[in-house]
Amino acid sequence: MRFVEQLPYETREEDHVTITMADGVRLSARIWRPVASDREPVPAVVETIPYRKNDLTSTRDAIHHPYLAGHGYACVRVDLRGTGESEGVLPDEYLEQEQRDAEEVLAWVAAQPWCDGNTGMMGISWGAFAALQTAARRPESLKAIVIASFTDDRYADDMHYLGGAMLSDNLAEAGTMFAYATCPPDPAVVGERWREMWQERLEAARPWVLEWLRHPHRDAYWRHASLSEDYTRLRCPVLASSGWADGYSNAVTRLLAGADVPRKGLIGPWSHKLPHLGEPGPAIGYLQEVVAWWDHWLKGVDNGVMEGPMLRTWMQESVPPSTSYEERPGRWVGEPSWPSPRIKEVAYPLRGAAIVMADEGEEPPRGRPRTVRSPLSVGQFAGKWASYNAPPDLPYDQREEDGGSLVFETAPLTERLEILGAPSVDLEVSASAPVAQVTARISDVDPDGRATRVTYGVLNLTHRESDEHPEPLEPGRRYRARITLNGVGQAFPPGHRIRLSLSTSYWPLVWPAPEPVLLTVHEEGAALTLPVRPLEEPDGLPEAPFGEPEGCRPPPVTRLTEPEQAWNVTRSLVDYHSALDIVKDRGLQRYEANGIEVGLRACERYASVADDFASLSGRSAWTMTFSRPGGWDVRVETSTVLTADAEEFRVDATLDGYEDGRRVFSRTWNETVPRNLA
Repeated sequence: MRFVEQLPYETREEDHVTITMADGVRLSARIWRPVASDREPVPAVVETIPYRKNDLTSTRDAIHHPYLAGHGYACVRVDLRGTGESEGVLPDEYLEQEQRDAEEVLAWVAAQPWCDGNTGMMGISWGAFAALQTAARRPESLKAIVIASFTDDRYADDMHYLGGAMLSDNLAEAGTMFAYATCPPDPAVVGERWREMWQERLEAARPWVLEWLRHPHRDAYWRHASLSEDYTRLRCPVLASSGWADGYSNAVTRLLAGADVPRKGLIGPWSHKLPHLGEPGPAIGYLQEVVAWWDHWLKGVDNGVMEGPMLRTWMQESVPPSTSYEERPGRWVGEPSWPSPRIKEVAYPLRGAAIVMADEGEEPPRGRPRTVRSPLSVGQFAGKWASYNAPPDLPYDQREEDGGSLVFETAPLTERLEILGAPSVDLEVSASAPVAQVTARISDVDPDGRATRVTYGVLNLTHRESDEHPEPLEPGRRYRARITLNGVGQAFPPGHRIRLSLSTSYWPLVWPAPEPVLLTVHEEGAALTLPVRPLEEPDGLPEAPFGEPEGCRPPPVTRLTEPEQAWNVTRSLVDYHSALDIVKDRGLQRYEANGIEVGLRACERYASVADDFASLSGRSAWTMTFSRPGGWDVRVETSTVLTADAEEFRVDATLDGYEDGRRVFSRTWNETVPRNLA
């Protein structure tokens, strides 16, 4: 990244500004704005997230908010109620209170003498959720939003459930927020009230996973704040982005198709990162794109920002399997609208073990039904639902996974094939149990046999007709089912094969069905449908459509201890225990701008014994420390353990708070939740 030292506007920063809500709770904000805004008001851009502006996001914030301020905007970064230096408590994600707070923040900002009354919202992940959810409420001052790595469907396309099956990230994200929502405010900012504020957070804490487990189907809990329920609520322009390695890769195209507002989409090869910090690369000059967006929609500049393709995306080239990439080879392509009139949905029949391509002559006769009952080891190389590219968390070589799967494969391709969009698999199946899953994976198989997973999808077969009203299977009865896979842009070169793999479990990425299932796949109507992009169509973009990544230089951070990243799969052939252990340790760091020292260590463990479905367990444990030499030393430790039998989930959780090495708070939870076809 190129750090920009000179910007069009001289700026000033206010570290801690309080914004009082209607109920008296004061939220803490950091504001960057042009010095000239004292005399000449400017538009404002707001970001609201729970991740602590004073320390944990301060480096990231300092790259882009001062950059935007230096281009003539007031940037307001707010800690959500109950996080960072804001008062109150945060009991769950995306609640009505959070959205009301956002509306009040926008009204406050628009009324400030340094704001001209026009506002925008931006963010990645939670911040993007907040921007989209607030925009759907149509606050008067909000004129446009910029969102990255987001969803418009909280049930079907977030960290909780996928195809009606529960993701292990349901536990992991709950563990993350169990820690973040119980961290103390900074005494240097809020004063002696910090203990009272911290105690209030600790007393209100509860493992969020309990609530998420109680809603395994699409209901009012998930419909709340899901724009996909009614796209007409959105009336302001949207610049939306994500990455193919991110868990939120589907939302950009879905929003482009569903919304009826000025909109642009951008999908790169990235994991869960902002595009100017994108990994795997190439990262792009995203902040230049954002400035142009704000200039047009908040300042009224006629700069052609809406010209060109509606969707710009990275068409990925074939790569060997790896759990991490510095760069993904490919090229930028453009589509004039979405769905694109240029992309053709092509169905390829499944016969025997073959995917029958259109140019292979007469379709082979149907064969006998095939069966699969996958071992729990299938999925150990699946990677994370949402990759962060650290530790290495992308899927590895799929050959071992395919050993426990039902596999269909093309002959070696005779010419290049490109796909852009969401593949799907149509099946006629019967199962041996009332609750069953099927995971479908598409892999790019090179001539040496290495298999790189391109995309995947999951379906809890009880949700085959409805996420709102799932129905158990009748063992032995045949059902039609469609599995929709995650969208992707991918090129398959000549000589490579396309492989479709079906498995009845995908642990630990997905929590398995209550018991092992024998799945029978019948060939009637079985097909893989690919969104084929014609090779002869122009891409509609120059070879280098984006500038170099740039931003402001963040303040220094001193590393006091070394970080640790680990992703280890272990198996014992003595007692048949298997485990995936993940470590994300940022090490101890000192933020030189305010002297605070912060440590963050997160450990996840997903374990099982042989193919005993009652042996499954997941654990998310966090330790977060905050201190200043000679004056302040606190620690929060959380642990959440999830286990299950055929009838219910069990959650065992602990929360401990420490000051100066002395435990000042401790609470334990031991609760069960019925599985309800999960």
